[in-house]
Amino acid sequence: MKKIILTVTNDLNYDQRMIRIATSLSKANYEVLLVGRRRKSSQPLIEQPFEQRRIPCWFDGGKLFYLEYNIRLFFFLLFSSFDGVCSIDLDTLLAGYYTSKLRRKICIYDAHEYFTEVPEVVERPKVKAVWEWVATQTIPNLTYCYTVCESLQKVFKQKYGTSFEVIRNVPFQQKEVDFLRLDSNEKVILHYQGALNDGRGLEEMIHAMVEINKAIFWIAGEGDLSNELRTLAKDLGVTDKVKFWGYLPPHELKEVTQKAHIGINLLQNKGLNYYYSLANKFFDYIQVGKPSLNMNFPEYATIMEEYKVGLLLEDLAIPTFIHAIKALVENPNRYYTLQEECKKAAVDFVWEKEEKKLIAFYEKIPF
Repeated sequence: MKKIILTVTNDLNYDQRMIRIATSLSKANYEVLLVGRRRKSSQPLIEQPFEQRRIPCWFDGGKLFYLEYNIRLFFFLLFSSFDGVCSIDLDTLLAGYYTSKLRRKICIYDAHEYFTEVPEVVERPKVKAVWEWVATQTIPNLTYCYTVCESLQKVFKQKYGTSFEVIRNVPFQQKEVDFLRLDSNEKVILHYQGALNDGRGLEEMIHAMVEINKAIFWIAGEGDLSNELRTLAKDLGVTDKVKFWGYLPPHELKEVTQKAHIGINLLQNKGLNYYYSLANKFFDYIQVGKPSLNMNFPEYATIMEEYKVGLLLEDLAIPTFIHAIKALVENPNRYYTLQEECKKAAVDFVWEKEEKKLIAFYEKIPF
């Protein structure tokens, strides 16, 4: 049995994508170890059908964290038994690449995002230069790589000369879904799930809630803007309209998402990572029949040419939000039409199909 170590920098309990990937590889008779970080706030690991390990660090964020984590990860991998290491995103690739080279093992690259183009990097030239150096030192020398959408596949091929396969980040098919109806006597629930980071349209949405009286905005997740967003809601006097759920384990998140009416998946065009994104939350909303608000970016526009599962917004202006929300809340028939499209799309965009691509990809690797 071949052993694969998957490496990330986040808390393992909340990473639905990696839980799916690790579970699928485990089912395909690979010995799987998923390695992440341990934070002071980390809860006990949830039992999974694969091995898990957390690496503690002195630093919790910033360049010192990434430096420390990669050093610790390097030595962990150096003295671990494995046949292949899969580095998820650029922030763990340096350790995975060089330990694989020293150990004469296979290094796999899973590009979940366009790391050198995330807002936190693209707006800081010196930081961006460091990560670009990491990318150019490693990615062109790799053979086995995959990413989450066709746009990134093309960009990476053009930039690094390396071929990437596409394995979309989609959920398992939900067998029992409660397709909610709009009730004029009840408030509509708007729902965002994911990291509370810059450029996600969260500040604008909270501002919009001042003028929206027929809806409640749920926010599930935490991130760099956690405290700022809570303060903003309080300062604007909309704490009765905005609910912060914090981190939720996958099974609880599904229950919360199921109770919402409209999914929120908004991004500011602050770097190509967002522009070429295809967020997992987009597919999560589809799977449980929630029409969503999305940006008119390439990947979402392409899918909506076939399945009209939501609305495409041209900008993050507050009037744009208000108009889009009213377009659904005050027009139930339009909402139900989008809901029917979600039902159709939910059959295609499921992990049961992407899992086959994942296994086929790993079967080609000569461990």
